[in-house]
Amino acid sequence: MFIRFITTGGTIDKVYFDALSQFEVGDSPIRQMLTEGLVAFDYDVVPLLQKDSLEMTAADRTLLHEYIAGDDADRYVITHGTDTMPQTAEALVDLDSKTIVMTGALTPARFRTTDAVFNVGMAVAAVQTCAPGVYIAMNGQVFPAGAVRKNREENRFETL
Repeated sequence: MFIRFITTGGTIDKVYFDALSQFEVGDSPIRQMLTEGLVAFDYDVVPLLQKDSLEMTAADRTLLHEYIAGDDADRYVITHGTDTMPQTAEALVDLDSKTIVMTGALTPARFRTTDAVFNVGMAVAAVQTCAPGVYIAMNGQVFPAGAVRKNREENRFETL
């Protein structure tokens, strides 16, 4: 089995810069997470974007869509910022011959206490077991695209 990981940025990839006193999107830690997780499947990591999801544009979503549509893999895990993940998932729903699972984190993967590793693990399990389609794996659940939203007040994803 082969899984293509596509990184687009978001909190999962954020790093802290003392001089700026803010978080910024940095290089994705996904390859390190997979290595440390001792995964036993073939994979590739494609760093497509490095953006906060609030900065994602229609052109960015088109770039992601076109990349997947033209690619030969059939299973994808996409790391993405949580604020606009549902919108990006909906932009990919017509890629119905592929299994696409989006995930991210509510705290950066580089933090000692983070949901990133758990969410990536959920996404890897989902991409292997779900039927072709687009899904979001967050907070220990898998949601179909178009049926999920981020609840900012509760800091979690939930069914619409």
